Amino acid sequence: MDAFFASVEQADNPEFRGKPVIVGGAERGVVCAASYEARKFGLHSAMPIFQAKKLCPGGIYLPVRMSRYKEMSRRVMEILQGISPLVEHVSIDEAFVDITGTQCIHGSPRELGMALKSRVLSATSLTCSVGIAPNRFLAKIASDFKKPDGLTIIEEADVQRFLEKLAVRKIPGVGKRTAEELKNLGVTYAADILKFPAGFWVKKFGKWGGRLFEKAQGIDHSPVEPSSDPKSISAEETFARDVDSIAEIEKMLLSQAEEVGRDLRKHGLRGRTVTLKLKFSDFKVITRSRTLPEPFDSTDLLFATARRLLRELKLSAKIRLIGVGVSGFCAGPSQMRIEVPGPARQPHRHGHLDQALDAIQDRFGKEAIKRGRLLDPDS
Repeated sequence: MDAFFASVEQADNPEFRGKPVIVGGAERGVVCAASYEARKFGLHSAMPIFQAKKLCPGGIYLPVRMSRYKEMSRRVMEILQGISPLVEHVSIDEAFVDITGTQCIHGSPRELGMALKSRVLSATSLTCSVGIAPNRFLAKIASDFKKPDGLTIIEEADVQRFLEKLAVRKIPGVGKRTAEELKNLGVTYAADILKFPAGFWVKKFGKWGGRLFEKAQGIDHSPVEPSSDPKSISAEETFARDVDSIAEIEKMLLSQAEEVGRDLRKHGLRGRTVTLKLKFSDFKVITRSRTLPEPFDSTDLLFATARRLLRELKLSAKIRLIGVGVSGFCAGPSQMRIEVPGPARQPHRHGHLDQALDAIQDRFGKEAIKRGRLLDPDS
């Protein structure tokens, strides 16, 4: 997807189109996404917001709306699943699809690429860039080749010619430092790697050197692996200012527990391990985890467990960032039990409450209903 988060904001707010849009929001946070108009000012992902505002003071700075981005991502992934069962989700805005043997259904690669772009645009009002090639490595490079709204196809017969003109920096895994080392060896383009034997690269970079030599020949045997369930689901956020108020910290924690709990139920997952993450004002990061006897998907139980972890800590400094996550998943039906009072039990009524909240928010939006603790007392 092209500048995904920022493009979603421009699609939802037509008045933002053609303007520099930066998603990240918090003054002390970082840029999560910058529209192509913003990139002209030198902005990029992970740049501190304060630095971005110096480069682009007239930009439109927006908070992250992850639930909205996830919703749009699901629409795109559903379209991909309709092309082939072999879809590997790389991230919220990127995926690999194995289209081997689908020409009888979808036509030529170019016809499929154009149809895919059209379907995504129709379903989301967003553009995407598609790369089609004999393997993953080349398809990834092709997808980045003509952004935004690009379509690049590398035919088998054109691979070597393509690599002759491919800057070595474009090869996934070649970072700034490696690029400098390669430059010192006279390696500027991918094809230049073949000036040295495979053994030379293995000796210099280990196993990765061997893979680098293969990529310089356009070889990549990595299969597209259909995505499995996530290993963990989490949420974290940086406070607008460092805080030491337990009430304020717990309010943020409850909001995150709602987001994570909702994601658990949407994926049909229940986990046993709760992890609390804290970043202090001096940037020190700590995590604390607790594993419960039974898997759960309850927002209340998640919040209660995370809050106990928080209260067991002796906070010696103000908090800059807080996060909560759930792991240790198991899917499928839960074991019915006679309810026994205690913090580790998930009362049946909590399940009904979560389902009711989910249904209301699915129909009317996230802001349609809130827990009283999350309301602004001045509103």
